[in-house]
Amino acid sequence: NYLLGETMSQNELDSKLDEFIQRLRTIEGEIQLLNEDKKELFDEYKDVFEPKVIREAVRAVKVRMKLGDSVAQLDQIIDKLKDKLTV
Repeated sequence: NYLLGETMSQNELDSKLDEFIQRLRTIEGEIQLLNEDKKELFDEYKDVFEPKVIREAVRAVKVRMKLGDSVAQLDQIIDKLKDKLTV
């Protein structure tokens, strides 16, 4: 075990690396499939919602969720920026 300072033979290391690579490829393949599903979902609803608007709405909600209690500060900053940046 690497954490315990034990050493592995080269064959064991190669085997572990192969295992790691296979698992990584599987995960990356699943991520790609999920991203394709996500794109198809947005495409299905493009006649209902403007794609750039719904994508921005999803992004905004994720940002708000990530900020938690700081959302009030975000809203204050946005309000000030709207006043200053209005063209």
